[in-house]
Amino acid sequence: MSQEMMNRVIDGKMVNLSPFPTFVLNKNDKVLFWNDLSKKLFGYELQDFSKGSIQDRLLATMSKESYHTILAGKEPLRFENIKLLTKEDVIVNATLLTTSVLVNDEPCILVTCLLDEAFTRMNDDTQALRDLIEGLYASYMVVTFDAEGLITNCNQNFLTASHWTPKRVLGKTFWQLFPNDEHSLKVANSIWRTMNAGQIWQGEVEKATKDNIPYWVFLTAIPTTSADKQNDEFVLVEKDITNEKKLKQQLEKIAYVDTETGLMNAHRLEQIVNEMIDEKRHFSFVYLSIDKFYTIKELHYKMETNLIMEFTKRMKIYFQDSEMARINENEFVVITPLGEWFIQGFLTYLQQNPIYNENIAVPLSISGGITRSPQDQTSFPHLMKASLATIANVREAGGDHIVSLSNATHKAINRKSIIEKRLLLALNQQNLKVFYQPQVDIHTGKVLAVEALVRWEDEEIGVVSPDELIPIAEETGLINNIGSFVIEEACQQAANWHKEGLDIKVTINLSVREFRDKNMAKFILSTLDKTNCPANLIQIEFTEKFALQAEAETSIIKQMRKLNDKGIVFILDDFGTGYASFRYMQLLPIEVLKIDQTFIHSLLQSEKTQRLIHGMVQFGKSMNLTVLAEGVETKEQQQLLAEYGCDAIQGYLISKPVPGAAISELIEESMNI
Repeated sequence: MSQEMMNRVIDGKMVNLSPFPTFVLNKNDKVLFWNDLSKKLFGYELQDFSKGSIQDRLLATMSKESYHTILAGKEPLRFENIKLLTKEDVIVNATLLTTSVLVNDEPCILVTCLLDEAFTRMNDDTQALRDLIEGLYASYMVVTFDAEGLITNCNQNFLTASHWTPKRVLGKTFWQLFPNDEHSLKVANSIWRTMNAGQIWQGEVEKATKDNIPYWVFLTAIPTTSADKQNDEFVLVEKDITNEKKLKQQLEKIAYVDTETGLMNAHRLEQIVNEMIDEKRHFSFVYLSIDKFYTIKELHYKMETNLIMEFTKRMKIYFQDSEMARINENEFVVITPLGEWFIQGFLTYLQQNPIYNENIAVPLSISGGITRSPQDQTSFPHLMKASLATIANVREAGGDHIVSLSNATHKAINRKSIIEKRLLLALNQQNLKVFYQPQVDIHTGKVLAVEALVRWEDEEIGVVSPDELIPIAEETGLINNIGSFVIEEACQQAANWHKEGLDIKVTINLSVREFRDKNMAKFILSTLDKTNCPANLIQIEFTEKFALQAEAETSIIKQMRKLNDKGIVFILDDFGTGYASFRYMQLLPIEVLKIDQTFIHSLLQSEKTQRLIHGMVQFGKSMNLTVLAEGVETKEQQQLLAEYGCDAIQGYLISKPVPGAAISELIEESMNI
């Protein structure tokens, strides 16, 4: 029989030596051994279980599933908050520890009961702790200490794991079992204080072998107290979890470390930064980006040395003792307390220590941004946004510089942050409004349609223009919420005008992001039904960028055609400013072509623009499209567009965007022309 099997062998005498209520069950639910403490505390005799199961008596409140788990268990188990029923029908709260043992070569289960209050005072014979047989906790390491914290006994499992010998370990102190560092000392002191207060301590803890090799255990530290307080002892019951800890550390390394460079990744960087912010530490968040990285890789594709590894080496040397992370292939972050002048000196260091490819220095240009915390930004997302905004400014100025966040960029980012927060509040409180700008027949002046435009005036930040609002809404994902709000408002307004006898079309601007929601068409049609709005009174406006993306996504085209079949008109906005592709003219249900206002503004100043716009109008006519020009501000522009054959105009010449109530009068006036 192996040593491991021998350690599991147990008999009635050994069970009776246990300082806790203990009994042994075989796999057939029969109680084989029942120690004196169990008899004393629970009132049952061994023969009380001869005609029935222990589950019907002591373990009457335990579920059948838990009891079957005990009987089937091969590994040590722990059951907490178990209510034991004594022979006198008294409920006793306890924790059960179970482990697999052998009785006459038969697999059995050893059950030890740790009573929540009474078990520390149930026996005056503290010598039993020193005589604890190895088989009692065959799958655990067990160490006992006296009141002074000196080791008085231990089992073979502990000796194997800790590399101690019985002769050497006896008399060693409790604290000598832990690593010799400040953190471990605090943990050890906490365990010792808990036991001396008469309480059990439990948790994962790092320990050290005789030769100072660390290992991890799940530790249960149990105080045992005699009636006269003279022979107090403490028991450590431990399970080795070193392998589990190593596996966890390996998984964390995979999750947190960039495998190529050994630097932490963006996820770990966020954790570190948040910890430093919580600790109110001051630091510089330095974002470094290698300019034209992919061009460099292509030009030096036969490079023998790894460009990124060589760059990382220089970064580690220069910013030693600083935290560093790799964000993506060519972008890095350094967290450092160092000053701006030193950080900017990294560019000089790279020039003095170039990376070579076949004895030729690789020309590296680095764009970097320095954002200070907490002076500039106080959260990880805002540090990232500020850095990216700074780098964009550096590259616009030619690159190869590391600069601090400018005041203008700082103000813009702060305002953007406030807008993001206030926008969510505005949506919740319905503080957004929809204004309407009319589109009129260029010849008759009658209002044909109105464009629905979202407007927001916040009590804290004032008026937020659509040019400022929409990009932020798209970035935060709130564009769908705004779109839904505008759709409902526009449909309701069109329905109200319809009831008044004014069948005026209402145009709604939607983005490709909103149409990627496969329920967008369904939502629009359900809103029409809810508001009793005829579908032919709604127009949807989209940009050339939208058209190009929709061209490649059949799900978007299907939704557009579904809406078009119901009578909804689609308008191509910003014509001439986007991507030069006319394939979407064939695929998408476009009925109106809208010439962008940037062309209209220079219409009277440039003959070239005049020819260009004239060509746009003719193109639209050749495709049987209605041509609409936006941004019309003068009679001269209107007259020239009319000569070119334009059908409708929109702009300040007619009206600025106004509330629905104000535009009703304008509609009625145009109807009477």
